[in-house]
Amino acid sequence: MPTAYLDNLVPKSPRKRRVTIADVADALDLTKGTVSRALNNYPDISDRTRKRVAKQAERMGYRPLSHAQAIRTGRTKSLGLVLQTNAHDAQRPFLSDFLAGVTQEASAQGWSLTVATAHSQASMQATLERLINEHKADGFILPRTMVHDERIDLLRTAHVPFVLYGRTGDDTDCAWFDILGENAMRDAVLRLAGMGHRRIGFVNGGAGFNYAALRHAGYLAGLTQAGLGADPQLEAADAVTAEDGERATARLLELAAPPTALVFAVDMAALGAYGAAASRGLTIGRELSVIGYDGVPEGAYATPPLTTFNVDTRRAGERLAHLLIARIRGADPATLRECENARLLERASDGPPAVTSEELARLVRAAGNHDETNGRTR
Repeated sequence: MPTAYLDNLVPKSPRKRRVTIADVADALDLTKGTVSRALNNYPDISDRTRKRVAKQAERMGYRPLSHAQAIRTGRTKSLGLVLQTNAHDAQRPFLSDFLAGVTQEASAQGWSLTVATAHSQASMQATLERLINEHKADGFILPRTMVHDERIDLLRTAHVPFVLYGRTGDDTDCAWFDILGENAMRDAVLRLAGMGHRRIGFVNGGAGFNYAALRHAGYLAGLTQAGLGADPQLEAADAVTAEDGERATARLLELAAPPTALVFAVDMAALGAYGAAASRGLTIGRELSVIGYDGVPEGAYATPPLTTFNVDTRRAGERLAHLLIARIRGADPATLRECENARLLERASDGPPAVTSEELARLVRAAGNHDETNGRTR
């Protein structure tokens, strides 16, 4: 049977007319301009009018056409995020929580998220430039901030709004959300000092990242507050993987007066301390105490579980999206700066020192002599 004949047998319901911004304005006896500005959260519209317009628009089923809105406002209502895939923690499981936080807050305000990837620092800049030139996003979230960050220079020059997940050396025109890692490092030192440790080492994270300078400053502040002198020999830097952490721990344990406790700026490096300790016959939490930072899932399954400072990455994503939308809408970036503390997860990798620094040195030497003897026998 011909399709046209079948179509004629099916009664056609009239297509429902789309509710327009003019309909909402007429219903409220307001101008279209006022309704438009209220729906787009312009600061010159009172909260009372904004809520009244939003309620009426919802009641009438008004939905803006994204392409028409982009033409009218010059905005795509999309937030941009470029992830660097060659980073040591690029595939960390908490990335999904972070993205969920960003998209949840963006969606709640009628925005979307545009995500791109870059495989190097050079391609990061090229990708950002492409997204800017193609008007794929109205502003960008910049994670993993550097002391001097070329992404910030690029966006400043292009007059594109951005918000940092972290802080940076030159904070001119910068908005951010950050976790106070320096406070966590200070509190870790004070916790260990309160347990009786007097030789407390520090293994820092990636060189060049702004967080590394802040966490080092927090470590030193903790030593000062605890009445302990700083000793550069007790410090290591640029450790972001378990292998890095194992090498750094091994070097510190071989000192003539080794630390009985270590504070790590990065959890994955802290997990490397377990291997260095085990190869020397030491038990984490007894002969060597360890505290990390990040709250990675692997820490909970280490033996013993890693004491660390946990970061709520979902909330970080939510706040960054909120701050970026506010900046795109014209808020002063100096008013969009938020910091919060990480939360301590007390586990079993730290405790009162079972040995002094001198006794620990003897244990490490004995383990080394035992290995050498076994090597000659073999």
